[in-house]
Amino acid sequence: MKVLLLKDPKDKDSGPDPYVKELGSYSLEATLIPVLSFEFTSLESLFEKLSHPECYGGLVFTSPRALEAIKICLKEKSKKEVEEIGLVPQGEKAGNAEKLAEYICSREKPNSSALLFPCGALKREVLPTVLREKGIPLESLTVYQTAQHPDLQESLSSYFSQEGIPASVVFFSPSGVKFCLQHIQKLSGDLINQVKFAAIGPSTAEALRGAGTAVSCTAGSPTAQELAAAIHAALQPRSCSGPR
Repeated sequence: MKVLLLKDPKDKDSGPDPYVKELGSYSLEATLIPVLSFEFTSLESLFEKLSHPECYGGLVFTSPRALEAIKICLKEKSKKEVEEIGLVPQGEKAGNAEKLAEYICSREKPNSSALLFPCGALKREVLPTVLREKGIPLESLTVYQTAQHPDLQESLSSYFSQEGIPASVVFFSPSGVKFCLQHIQKLSGDLINQVKFAAIGPSTAEALRGAGTAVSCTAGSPTAQELAAAIHAALQPRSCSGPR
């Protein structure tokens, strides 16, 4: 069975995409289609803030693009400055903004040094709201803008014409739902009800339901293993038994 993954491929230099690999272990044939394009902004401001790590109690990341913005800035800094920042990830298994907020609140004291939060223009307000209510300072800085990938419609049309209707379509962000769902519904036509829609996490699942689409499964955590297992389970035929 075929699975359509609405995400960027992993960097070729770092090996095969883990989502494609994990789905393949269940004999599911996965195809990746990039959905989003990104434009970095405010990098000079970010660079200035990174130059004064003593002003912040830590960095908060909720997206790979924010981390990429940091890496761009760090390339322009000396090795000594990078070592002084001392990036050591914590709370990486939180899985969503709500759980990450709980984790931060369990570790940070109210009115301590501010946490720097490089983020996208479409960020959810869950994390800032919870931390603000708990008195934990958070300084947000928008470092990238999100837009539809210029080749998205053409890529979707080409996939459906060559591969047919996939057994499952996986969304990886609310933005992906916004940019893709209507196109997929149109391309699937009367067979749309045969498609199992999957989400990488609760916010994406919420966006799908908000658009009137049933969610067949959501990954228990945003990992290739959890997603592949959830899709495999959702694609299993349902057995029905009547009264004896």
